Amino acid sequence: MSISYAGTDLSPRDWPGFLTHILPRQGSWSDEEYLVLTEHTNRLVEFTDGFLEELPMPTERHQAMVEYLFDELRTYIKPRGGKARFAPLRLQIRPGKYREPDVLLVLSAADPRRQDRFWKGADLAVEVVSPDKPERDLVQKPSDYAEGGVREYWIVNPIDQTIRVLRLEGEAYVEAGAYRRGDLASSVLLPGFTVAVAAIFDAE
Repeated sequence: MSISYAGTDLSPRDWPGFLTHILPRQGSWSDEEYLVLTEHTNRLVEFTDGFLEELPMPTERHQAMVEYLFDELRTYIKPRGGKARFAPLRLQIRPGKYREPDVLLVLSAADPRRQDRFWKGADLAVEVVSPDKPERDLVQKPSDYAEGGVREYWIVNPIDQTIRVLRLEGEAYVEAGAYRRGDLASSVLLPGFTVAVAAIFDAE
């Protein structure tokens, strides 16, 4: 089956070359081109200074952990006037850099950083570590979220079944807590918020 574009019939084998020809090259994407792309695809894509990075499609286990922690955070923050959201929702770190946290939260639902197209900031972000590239969540994301002023970052790591809670101090994170099975992971930013580590990793 061929598809016609601008009077030219393109077969499926022609499309990769055609798309390479019409899409921006890596390193030359603009913010708006990235935003338009991610609004018209079911792919998870992050963006830094003209470069796109495609994220892996989440597994069911990944989604179960995200869902459990999101439910716990939403139950805590909603009565207190805040708002929690889950991926995919773009978070602007700064112009030219966007991330898609698994969960993000603001303390006030009236926070002006909440935008319909993307958020311009968050108070807390959560990432469940992806096995394809653990350093993305363990090394790169702490730097990114610190740059964006995210006050607390949770790293949920199913590889070693740990949760690290990082607190922003100045321009970098310090570790506020490291938790394993049998522990209750607790927030510094959200007074009284705790969650059983085992419950997250055993979520179905």
